[in-house]
Amino acid sequence: MTLCGRFCCIVNRNRTFLQTTVSRFLLAMSESLFTPPPGVRGMEVLDRQAFNLTVQVPAIKIPTKAIGGLLKPLKSILLKRPNTKKVVDIPDDQQHKVLLFDPDKVEPEENLTGEHGKLLQENGVTAAPHLYDLQLGYESWTAQEVLTAVLPEGEVTTAFSRVGHIAHLNLRDHQLPYKTLIGQVIMDKNQGITSVVNKTNIINNTFRFFSMELIAGEDKTTVTVKENHCSFEFDFAQVYWNPRLGTEHERITNKLRARDVVYDVFAGVGPFSIPAARKRCEILANDLNPESYKWLVHNTKLNKVQDRVRTFNMDGRQFIQEVVKKDMIDRCQAEDADLQDHTSHVIMNLPAMAVEFLDAFVGLLAGETLQEYRPPMIHCHTFSKADDPAADARHRVEEVLGAALPKDHYIHRVRDVAPNKEMMCVSFQMPLDVLLTHQGGTDHAEPDRKKLKTET
Repeated sequence: MTLCGRFCCIVNRNRTFLQTTVSRFLLAMSESLFTPPPGVRGMEVLDRQAFNLTVQVPAIKIPTKAIGGLLKPLKSILLKRPNTKKVVDIPDDQQHKVLLFDPDKVEPEENLTGEHGKLLQENGVTAAPHLYDLQLGYESWTAQEVLTAVLPEGEVTTAFSRVGHIAHLNLRDHQLPYKTLIGQVIMDKNQGITSVVNKTNIINNTFRFFSMELIAGEDKTTVTVKENHCSFEFDFAQVYWNPRLGTEHERITNKLRARDVVYDVFAGVGPFSIPAARKRCEILANDLNPESYKWLVHNTKLNKVQDRVRTFNMDGRQFIQEVVKKDMIDRCQAEDADLQDHTSHVIMNLPAMAVEFLDAFVGLLAGETLQEYRPPMIHCHTFSKADDPAADARHRVEEVLGAALPKDHYIHRVRDVAPNKEMMCVSFQMPLDVLLTHQGGTDHAEPDRKKLKTET
């Protein structure tokens, strides 16, 4: 080989090395390629224009007629970005289009190989991908990418609960300066959300729901939600509703059979009672919160189960000692065999304090004449921060009842509420001795609200 030939060979090898090195560098940088401009860091008032950016991605010029047959086979390596086209028109050239590729999967200046390369060749495309200037805007970034770029490192949050058209956040103190921006981003990036609220640390001690503040969107808190094939309407600012409990509502409902009797002590707007009524159970549902009671009544009519649900607006302990007791005795002493032939369930879904209400069952039926009475199944929810939440929940239930739970009791872990805090459900058949024998339980002051409201 001549000296000139050797020189050209060295140059070609170096050019190939340089191209490969550049391609690998670009590939290594692709993780940060789709990152909003650094200038948005610390933004507290959303400026959508500040998110405009030009990036370079691999692209190939493709005959227009071949596009339809290439999109599906090449799907795994094509560019995937929100509101960003993967097929781009070429001005003044209707015969071709530009196909954009994922920079993590395709290197510029190198021909595609394997099935992808063969497919392109079959469609008359032999050129290697070139770098294409792609214009990105605010609409091109995900909520996670926007907030990661704006908020201080380690302070990002895009987690929220959705209740109808409302996104419900639980922001920490260090995130509050950005709350309006966070709310706007979440509303922008999630179709159908028109209001964003943040839970404050103020809790209504009587009715057990959190106060909230509007941080973005319209001030409208009456929502409509679907859960377990039922519709619920309520004012989210005035009642308790947690969309994360849908699975638990379904789990308990699945334990019920037609003609079972359900005493729902803390019924809320009806997430247990209404699905149970749709299974043709007979329901006695109670809630102390007048707003919850109002929407409970409304939702029985909305779901056309009002004939199977009797609703009450009482303190939970009063409901047990008066309404539940009377219904239990009436059914047990009824001559109608159909009234006696049933399984009854008591649902106590107020985990912050439901265990404390179990003492209302101590001696509840003392002195009554009962024949072949089957005590009700109890489903009592509670929170636990103990190392062994199940043992802790069982111990506290037994302590209030003054009796051991039956061996076939069941304790279900519902969900993690917070670090080192779990929601549990203790299910058991109430021991008959607890109902029939008064064990010197603590006397409780009468609740302020004594007026009994019923609707049949």
